[in-house]
Amino acid sequence: MIPVILSGGSGTRLWPLSRSQYPKQFLPLVSGNSMLQETMLRIQSLPTMQAPIAICNEVHRFLMAKQLYDIEAIPSAIILEPMGKNTAPAVALAALSAESPDDVLLILAADHVISDTDAFHAAIHHAEALAKQGLLVTFGIVPNSPEIGYGYIKQGSALEHTAYNVEAFVEKPDLATANQYLQSGEYLWNSGMFAFTAGNFLAELEKFNPEMLACCKQALASAKADMDFIRLDKAIFAKCPSDSIDYAVMEKTDKAAVIPLDAGWNDVGSWSALWDVRDKDNNGNAINGDVITIDTHNSLIHAENKLVTVIGLDDLVVVETKDAVMIASKDGSQSVKDVVGQLIKLSRSEAETHPKVFRPWGSYDSVDSGDRYQTKLIVVNPGAKLSVQQHHHRAEHWIVVKGTAMVSLNDDKTLLFENESIYIPIGTIHCLENPGVIPLEVVEVQSGTYLGEDDIVRYSDQYGRV
Repeated sequence: MIPVILSGGSGTRLWPLSRSQYPKQFLPLVSGNSMLQETMLRIQSLPTMQAPIAICNEVHRFLMAKQLYDIEAIPSAIILEPMGKNTAPAVALAALSAESPDDVLLILAADHVISDTDAFHAAIHHAEALAKQGLLVTFGIVPNSPEIGYGYIKQGSALEHTAYNVEAFVEKPDLATANQYLQSGEYLWNSGMFAFTAGNFLAELEKFNPEMLACCKQALASAKADMDFIRLDKAIFAKCPSDSIDYAVMEKTDKAAVIPLDAGWNDVGSWSALWDVRDKDNNGNAINGDVITIDTHNSLIHAENKLVTVIGLDDLVVVETKDAVMIASKDGSQSVKDVVGQLIKLSRSEAETHPKVFRPWGSYDSVDSGDRYQTKLIVVNPGAKLSVQQHHHRAEHWIVVKGTAMVSLNDDKTLLFENESIYIPIGTIHCLENPGVIPLEVVEVQSGTYLGEDDIVRYSDQYGRV
């Protein structure tokens, strides 16, 4: 089987931790690994599993590559979408990238939690067998509550080993209807996970949406290799119809089958869902960071930088980050996406980026800023190098606080050690690299009339950025 990791979500309902430039699938929300890494780790032990195909937005390409490589899940391909087109085109691209039409694809979202790995593995083995028989298999979650936030799958006639033909896919119900579904025992939550052969999926897609398949073929045929990435042609992919795999294929095919899955599944689609899967204290509080609670129950409190105290409140979500604080009732946490919508309308950077921004060479963290100055802590990974660049509106001072820096100013190179500094005048072509074996930490002080990140003229870059 080939795992196909879909990582196109923005995770707006988990703001302020999840933001469009660094969404929830790349965050360690439940364990020390990111959700993407946990997704791969829970299937790596399966003997038939091949190298994964990962599909993500091009903005997240370096995050995707680093996190997969950090757990030694070396992908056979990382396909970069220039814009989101929902799940059906993403799966089509993966199917077209498979070596053989008989290869079984295991389609997984990058941001799900599954606590019972053994039950999940058993369901995967079953799905693989059904997929080889020509069926398009989906995993239906056995419901434990009348959930109105999920679509449902109605089980049809029985197949072998507790699998069923799909009678119908059902939209998100109201509460009364969800209660009926739960009581009937005939309905499962739609998990968005699938298994089928590449050839069978493409055949069904050609039958029901030939325009989408043609666009995906053209975009992949004209794609360019960029280091470890496959970069699709933007103009061609922009013409591709946008649709989910459910609407494009699964609701129309007569080959759909469903396997009931009872494995502690959670899509962590809200703060209340994250509270469900996190460890809790004796008062039912899920706590992370420097937190003191008094007479507080069944709440999620997440502190990253400051002491957070909560007194006499129940069923609450409190999230503190360096640049934002979010407080909500646990039941109302689904509305967090509305806050993100307002931030976008106001062109607030908090909707997209954290103060700490990750780059392929390392990261930088905004420390302080004013009208004509800005201070950052830059961390450069061993052997990494920033682009050769120039600024038209700002000068920079670099002070090495840890490690060794190789600094290029025009044609001159200088080796700097801890507690040494250098000045980069406006207009100077410059570069910073780490020749050492430990992370390089540099305090950067910018001064000038304009300090935006778009005041960068790149002359060369080993990571292929424009």
